Amino acid sequence: MTVSQAKVRGGYAPAGKDTGTVKPKGTSRIPAHCGIDTIPITSRKPSWLKVRSPGGPNYLRLKQLMRSQSLHTVCEEAGCPNIGECWEAGTATFMILGDVCTRACKYCAVAHGMPTELDLDEPRRVADTIAAMDLDHVVITSVNRDELADGGASIYAATIREVRDRLPDCSVEVLIPDFKGDEAALQAVMDARPAILGHNLETVERLHPEVRPGGRYWRSISYLGLAKRIDASMLTKTGIILGMGEEEAEIRQAMADLREAAVDILTLGQYLRPSRQHIPVARWVTPEEFRDWKRIGEGEYGFRHVESGPLVRSSYHAKEQAREVEAGGPGRIRDVLEADIPAPAEVVAMPVNGQPRRPLIQLRTKRAATRAAGTGG
Repeated sequence: MTVSQAKVRGGYAPAGKDTGTVKPKGTSRIPAHCGIDTIPITSRKPSWLKVRSPGGPNYLRLKQLMRSQSLHTVCEEAGCPNIGECWEAGTATFMILGDVCTRACKYCAVAHGMPTELDLDEPRRVADTIAAMDLDHVVITSVNRDELADGGASIYAATIREVRDRLPDCSVEVLIPDFKGDEAALQAVMDARPAILGHNLETVERLHPEVRPGGRYWRSISYLGLAKRIDASMLTKTGIILGMGEEEAEIRQAMADLREAAVDILTLGQYLRPSRQHIPVARWVTPEEFRDWKRIGEGEYGFRHVESGPLVRSSYHAKEQAREVEAGGPGRIRDVLEADIPAPAEVVAMPVNGQPRRPLIQLRTKRAATRAAGTGG
């Protein structure tokens, strides 16, 4: 599908993706923005959000290295504003399992659709590239692969082990999907012994069904709680994006909920609208407010570390966090919640003009299909 075709249908479907069939993400309008004066995409960004365009020698070297190995980075796919700073410093966040995601989050620049490939050689190539970069800390994330029985957990585990075998002194941080709340998938990743286990909550409970229709708020929180039950010594981490329409009390509630799952590290950053097909920015959050949230998160709610700032993303200053933050014990929430409840995008929506709207996602894992048919446990 071309970009122009996607625009006609009102969705975001970037061209040039090579690991799947890309589809539109749906409308950029959400009910939560009714009555809010959102910020036009043509408006100038505040001074604190302006960054220099990337293009230094190390940036260009890393870009060529990624292309030669047919690898993807979330730095590029998600349009991270820190790509110039991080790549010049020799750090990058690898995105495994392809460049087409089965979910259609309203804020995310990664393409949505049906993946068509599973690259079993990817773990080796990632490890080779990390060795060539001579890194001592690496972050690995991925698209969602809801069509796979384990969501891609086995590829995560293989990648972690490949890196550890090649570079024993390199710490590995993973930023995983929710794997539909599958405990076995999480166990497989944790058995490979990453230094940090991350999974992003992304937004507050009220906005969650609208901006992250493929996930569930309590499933994400409790999945992090389960990680602490499996291994309380492992650092857990999550991120929230501000500026999508959340209110102060809702941010505080999200912090409290995350601490019920004993999450150690929280990142807070500003939402930046990738295109007209994504939801608008509701407000610009000032650097002063981000500093206040760091103080509140650490001082009032007890996070071991809060990385908070307009340009902060999940992997920002990740190496320092891995080296300096100590893990806490398990929390009150230790079992997965909402694992068997369909996410909003998996439920046929209310009719419009007499016609039912189809869900953005209709994917079931082989394991779930087996259970539904009554042939498995």
